[in-house]
Amino acid sequence: MSEVRSKSLLAKQTATIMNRLTTEQKNEALSRMADALLSETASIIEANSLDLERGRQNGTSESLLDRLTLDDKRIAGIAEGLRQIIALPDPVGETLNNFERPNGLKIRQIRVPLGVIGIIYEARPNVTVDAAGLCLKTGNAVVLRGGSAALSSNKRIIEVLQHALSQTAMPANALQLIEDSDRASVNEMLKLNGLLDVIIPRGGASLIRNVVENATVPVIETGAGICHVYVDESAEPAMASDIAFNGKVQRPSVCNSIETLLVHEQFAATNLAALAARMLEASVELRGCERTAALLTDVKPATELDYATEYNDYILNIRIVGSLDEALEHIQQYGTQHSECIVTDNTTNAERFLQDVDAAAIYHNASTRFTDGFEFGFGAEIGISTQKLHARGPMGLPALTSSKFQIHGTGQIRG
Repeated sequence: MSEVRSKSLLAKQTATIMNRLTTEQKNEALSRMADALLSETASIIEANSLDLERGRQNGTSESLLDRLTLDDKRIAGIAEGLRQIIALPDPVGETLNNFERPNGLKIRQIRVPLGVIGIIYEARPNVTVDAAGLCLKTGNAVVLRGGSAALSSNKRIIEVLQHALSQTAMPANALQLIEDSDRASVNEMLKLNGLLDVIIPRGGASLIRNVVENATVPVIETGAGICHVYVDESAEPAMASDIAFNGKVQRPSVCNSIETLLVHEQFAATNLAALAARMLEASVELRGCERTAALLTDVKPATELDYATEYNDYILNIRIVGSLDEALEHIQQYGTQHSECIVTDNTTNAERFLQDVDAAAIYHNASTRFTDGFEFGFGAEIGISTQKLHARGPMGLPALTSSKFQIHGTGQIRG
């Protein structure tokens, strides 16, 4: 039996126990996990050093090495993340609906765990702990398959967490890590119907596309973010500049940063030059349409491929449009249904944008960088869902649950 199947089976066998755990028992398990991370900081950093050395030998960029690096402060932050999950309300057992039928049947709908969640992700070892904490808090067993770049770190972290769980009411086998770094292990997970109840991919566009296109297990798609800010003709210039700048520069590597700035021609004529200068001063490379190039210097031509690319970098497309309709058409063609923004003082245009744009999060006069579980008040998140079934947008604890109906009768039969 393969590692993927055997570990998924071990996780599946804990489902009944996980479903019975009380909130107090789950929180105790998370608390032990946090304590263990702190007490084993030295051994985790030692394992992490192996990943860093391997990364340097393979020519990994300094920015990716930084995301991979663990130190005392980062491990303390990861442990604190678990304590924040402890403080969040447990959705399992929550009554969603409660009613009585004319025939006397009493029907109650409650939240229950999804079951066994498979999570496929890349690079950062903090995701290992975040994902484990969120899944276990909601009574789900979890099978993790991280990227090869963090394999040594992830193995040690899981060993520490499983040992902590062995001292609690939560079964240690509810937490599993697939150590096989071959791509075949991912493809096997995608077909494990009956063992995995759902798969959540977290990573780049190619990873997500592979999972969505090849999985037979249900998938919650956490999507790539080709996000836009549309600056309408009535936009207040300083506000528009701040929102666009924040959306691109504050943290360009994340999925809720913007890739394209759409600007109404009337706004562009008087205000685009100052906004572009601010971007250039922050070392943002600008790519623009022909109309943009006619107004600005230091702008490279933008192609169709540019508009369809999630840069995750200091690169910004600028396109001048003649109307709200033209902006909406662009977003419909190139957007990934993640986060979109309009900056305008025109209430009618704002309401139309909010109504017509098809995305998980749509903003009026606020940065797309707020699409985040913590910023929405959900606490930690498992990802940003860009699909429409089950969950959409920042996925907090309730998104990791399903529901079931409990029906009480007094002998009723259907005629």
